[in-house]
Amino acid sequence: MSIQKITFGNGCFWCTEAVFQTVKGVKKVTSGYMGGFVENPTYKQVCRGNTGHAEVTQIEYEPAEISFDELLLIFFRTHNPTTLNRQGNDVGPQYRSAIFYETDGQKQQAEAMIKKLTDDHVFDEPIVTEITPASVFYKAEDYHQNYFNDNGSQPYCAYVIQPKLNKFAKEFTSKIKPELLS
Repeated sequence: MSIQKITFGNGCFWCTEAVFQTVKGVKKVTSGYMGGFVENPTYKQVCRGNTGHAEVTQIEYEPAEISFDELLLIFFRTHNPTTLNRQGNDVGPQYRSAIFYETDGQKQQAEAMIKKLTDDHVFDEPIVTEITPASVFYKAEDYHQNYFNDNGSQPYCAYVIQPKLNKFAKEFTSKIKPELLS
């Protein structure tokens, strides 16, 4: 197996983690922070919006099971990449749409995907997703890891994350891990 890594910023990492944990070929999803200038930031610091970091999920995946283009499509279809520093009610640079690439190939594929989505008029507004080289990844505090699975009955999970998972399941049924479909 040749596990590869990509880090996505697409709003609240609890939502992103919950989606990508269900994807076939994704081996590990870790919530954290990237793209800022403060060393070892805390959730509280990042939430203030002045560390430069985005809330991100670092995804480790097996390319033989899921392609990078498929991950990109899931990324773009499970958040709004046309809003600058905002996802729903979450506002601030920490919620920006961002792809932190590991290789030049990932950068080129991300740029090509944005061009294709733009040319196909998938979104009504221009895509504002930043494409940036991966920098230091800071793992979020333990209580943020596996958040939806550990806290599914919390109101935020029920009213924000579960509808997102339901929408994802309708559009990407073939990409969901088989053991989660029953």
